[in-house]
Amino acid sequence: MANILGNLNRALLLGGGLLLLALLIFHGDALNLYWFNYFLRFFHALCGVLWIGLLYYFNFVQIPTMPKVPADLKPAVSKYIAPEALFWFRWSALATLVIGLAIAGAPQQHYLVEALTFQAGYRNIGTGMWLGIIMAANVWMFIWPAQKIALGIVDASADAKAAAARKAMLFSRTNFVLSFPMLYLMVTRAGFGA
Repeated sequence: MANILGNLNRALLLGGGLLLLALLIFHGDALNLYWFNYFLRFFHALCGVLWIGLLYYFNFVQIPTMPKVPADLKPAVSKYIAPEALFWFRWSALATLVIGLAIAGAPQQHYLVEALTFQAGYRNIGTGMWLGIIMAANVWMFIWPAQKIALGIVDASADAKAAAARKAMLFSRTNFVLSFPMLYLMVTRAGFGA
């Protein structure tokens, strides 16, 4: 078992296999378009957990801890950990956004326009969707470009790196703050469709 769980790719295959087994056992007779909508919801939530989990990692762990890390150890974070975390962060943000919009625009749901224009019965989810759109835009338009400079992926002066690190932190904190109402509005959509 350690051979499987000790390797991320093998663990992902095992998790995917268990997911497939659960699908076949519990929903094998209902694998249709209606079921696919629920699978998209699952995948949207999975990508969202990865995205927001990394957002919380950055804000609860990495940002407050980096000033305490000895200077000789900081390159380990900036060269190895942060770029990998940012890879998953930005792509899970995009996946969460695209899948969420696909769910809202699916023929079985078809509430995309109503939600994005805050029509009655869709204000809750619409506000949550707009917050998610803003947050994903922050990731791709502000956080990632600034992080590329701050981490030295793009050549820049020391002053430019410091300014970029601050910019990335402020936009990350913006997303951190927006995540609370966004998550609340997304989770409570079913009960409070207003």
